[in-house]
Amino acid sequence: MKVLFLGSSNFSNIVLAQLLKNGVNVVGVITQPDKPSGRGQKLKSNTTKIFAQEHSIPVYTFDKLRNHIEEIKRIEYDLACVASFGQILPQSFLDIKPTINVHPSLLPKYRGATPIQSALLNGDNYTGVTIMKVALLVDSGDIIMQKKYKINDEDYNELEEKLALLGGNMASEVIGEFQNGSIKAVPQDDSKATLVKKLEKSDGKLDFSKNKDEIINKVRALSSTVGCFIMVEGKVIKIGKVSDASEKFNDVEERQIQNYKKAFIIGCNDGAIEVLLCQSPSGKMISGRDFINGHNEILGKMVE
Repeated sequence: MKVLFLGSSNFSNIVLAQLLKNGVNVVGVITQPDKPSGRGQKLKSNTTKIFAQEHSIPVYTFDKLRNHIEEIKRIEYDLACVASFGQILPQSFLDIKPTINVHPSLLPKYRGATPIQSALLNGDNYTGVTIMKVALLVDSGDIIMQKKYKINDEDYNELEEKLALLGGNMASEVIGEFQNGSIKAVPQDDSKATLVKKLEKSDGKLDFSKNKDEIINKVRALSSTVGCFIMVEGKVIKIGKVSDASEKFNDVEERQIQNYKKAFIIGCNDGAIEVLLCQSPSGKMISGRDFINGHNEILGKMVE
């Protein structure tokens, strides 16, 4: 079976690699065009495009699929597999061949752009991967396969990799079922659907009047994507990693910054948080210990 793959992210790249590892015949990859990156705003290819080129798979960079339907029709494929492509698929594309999607949540929960972040933000014990038929309404298609994954202490990058590996194996299995004509799909219960939005940089601001679990979950979910930060006297401090320090430091005032035994501690609603990695605007990411030792001026100050 000839498979056309659509993807544009690190998640896509891992899924694609797993398909190839499992012997799936990927005859082409459609991905997003190169985008400006860095201070020089030079065009940069996404990891899926680079990986496909390294494996001699034909690559098509289409900004809007609806403008390239005739070109896509000329590609010889039997099934399209989508994983974090970044575009809404038009009906004109869906009419060409059957299309499946690899979605990192237990649909109908967390339809939309940020299912992995949402599971971490909400402190879910479980998430998973759904393979579904693609429908015009976002993430609403019939479910072909679904598997649960128990969340431990992963951050976004770690959880993304594990779900992508799981999704790649599941998609490989489903592609085999398509080839055998043994596909069965179950409609989603739309009444249980939750839609999650794209996150902005402002969503990464940490509020230390919240409880410790909310703060830790936000850092796990967002520090490597939109980024997390605190404001101290109008200055931004980026936060890369934190941990619960409530057992060691249980007398810190809410939102107050302290240095306890060379540890960068901030009080919160129900205890204290230790900042393990952080960064000033003009610096690089360093340990919280090194940061607080070099920035005594913020001791005793309050996080805004």
